[in-house]
Order: sequence, then structure tokens, then C-alpha cells
Amino acid sequence: MAEIGRWRLVGLSVFVHVLLLVPCSSGLPLVHPLRAAVDRVNERGPFIGLVMAYSSEAQAVRSSGEFVPGSDIPSLDLYGRRFHIGTIRDVDVIWVKSGQRRLNAGITVQILLDVFDIRGLVHFGIAGSANDSLSFGDVSVPKFVAFTGSWTWTKFNSVEGSSPDLSFGEYSIPSESKNWLSSVEYKTEELFPVGKEMQYVFWLEVDPEWFYVAEKLQVALQRCINETYCLPQTPKVAFGLKGSTDDIFVNNAAYRKFLFNEFGVSTIDEESAAVLMTAVSPGVPTIVFRGVSDLAGGEESWSSTDLSDLASINAFKVALEFIAAIGKEKYQLMPKEMI
Repeated sequence: MAEIGRWRLVGLSVFVHVLLLVPCSSGLPLVHPLRAAVDRVNERGPFIGLVMAYSSEAQAVRSSGEFVPGSDIPSLDLYGRRFHIGTIRDVDVIWVKSGQRRLNAGITVQILLDVFDIRGLVHFGIAGSANDSLSFGDVSVPKFVAFTGSWTWTKFNSVEGSSPDLSFGEYSIPSESKNWLSSVEYKTEELFPVGKEMQYVFWLEVDPEWFYVAEKLQVALQRCINETYCLPQTPKVAFGLKGSTDDIFVNNAAYRKFLFNEFGVSTIDEESAAVLMTAVSPGVPTIVFRGVSDLAGGEESWSSTDLSDLASINAFKVALEFIAAIGKEKYQLMPKEMI
């Protein structure tokens, strides 16, 4: 009996050792009820992950007719999010609505990367414009995005620091003066790249090769919401600008102007920097498309709901063409000398 017990222990040890050597196809525990379904999905991968925050953006995907749900497993519900599995222009895609602001966006992207076989992320959505050259319905494809919501709130009459700062007294009416609110000094973020030391960063760069592919796109944007409701001019796609992310909805002309003058940002949103930071850490290629739905405190004369719908549609139009381009087996990459 002792001999049999010894061999059982040896067999168990070998079995455990083999399990440890078998790579996990997802970040789900082996006992998770959806583990088998996720493994079946990942057998089809890798996928392009498509992430958006608002319902109007998700509706742009649904109403386009471009997304074809998978016949086997069309969607999976994980951690409160629904991950839609299928194709866009014959490219394998998983799309998900994250919900608004940085925390929701970061959590959703981390789930997507941990659970599914993702080869790159496409993030699209609406944004406010801080740049007078961008108007309603235009789509910005930024090269850099910063999180401009991390501050050190300084003491009254404190010495100016090395980072950019916003002094509230400079915006007093009728003239500049001292202000008990003093100023806020903008801070860098801590980035933890896999295999490297932690880095302090302010600007996050979208994937250079993916940006190069995006620049080659020719996309006709939508000008009219319906037969009688049209913008005065056809919207355009702008490449290589800067974007900012904050957990604050900016509806203030003075702050809009400050962000543009101090940082050169052209669009303001609440998710892009979180999506980028989460993906940059493990080195997953990511690109951002933002449609202008408002002027972030500038003068507006159009319905915000209608503009959100149009901005969502136009941002998705550009994302759609990019997915089709990047999904080809052979697409034109950036020349080595430009990398």
C-alpha cells in the first residue's frame, strides 16, 4: 500500500508539473465558468480590440452594419462588461463599451488584454475641441495624448515649480490679481513598461507604425445628421495633433484656451490617456480616433445630442477604414529610417 501511495504522489507531481508548463490562453482562472468559452474564442485570434466609452459610440458600431457577430460565440459577459466577438471587413474584432472616464477605460482595457488574444487596440469616441481649426464633426487622429488631470495644488504665494502651472489669479475679472486658490502644477504619470524600470511620463505616444498606416487613409466623413440638418461644411480628418484626457468635462472657454496655449492640445476627452497607458505598458500597438462633438466651452449653436451622434459616426468611419487597412496581410509599414 505504501508503494502504491508513493507512485500516486509521483503521478500527481508530474501532472502538476505538466499543468505549469502548459501556457494559459487567458487570464481567467481554470475554474472560471467561462474559461472554456474564452479558450474557444482565442483559438480564432488574434483580434483587434475596439474600445469606446459612450452609448452613442456603441450605437455607431451597431447601426453601421459593418460588425458581423461570430456564429459560435457572438459575445461574452465578463466583470460587468459585454465583449462582442466577430469581424469587421473580414478582420477579427472584439469590441466593448468601457463606460466613461479614466478608471472605467483602464479597467476595461486591462480585462481585454488579460483575457483575450489581442494584437492591437483601436480606441474611438467623441471629444471637445480646444483648437479653433477643429470644428463639429471633424476627426482628430492624435500622435500624443497627455493626462492633464493630475495636479499638485500649490500654496498661496509659493515659488513656481518646474512643471507647467495654471494660476487662477491670471483669470480674475476685471484684471489679473492674486487669488487664494493660488495655482495648480501639472504632474507626470508613472508608467510601468514590462521588462523596464518605471518611467515618469507626461506625453503618451500612439503606435508610430499604426499612425503611419492611418495617415494614408482617405475617408469621406458625414456632414448631415438627417435630410434637413447639415453642418455648414464637410468635416475633415486631422492627423498628428495632441490630445488631453481628464476626469472633468471641460465646458469653460478660459480653461480651453489655457490647455491649447500651454500644452498645444487640440482635443479634450476623458478616456484616451487611460487606454494608451494601459496598452503601452505591455507594448500593445494602440491608436486613437476622436470626433469633435463640442467646443469645450467655446460658442455653440447646435444640439449637443445630435453633434455627439455625428461625431461618433465620423470617428467610427475613420476607425473602420483603419481596421480594414491594418487587417490586411500586407499593409504598407513605416520605412525603417522613420522608426
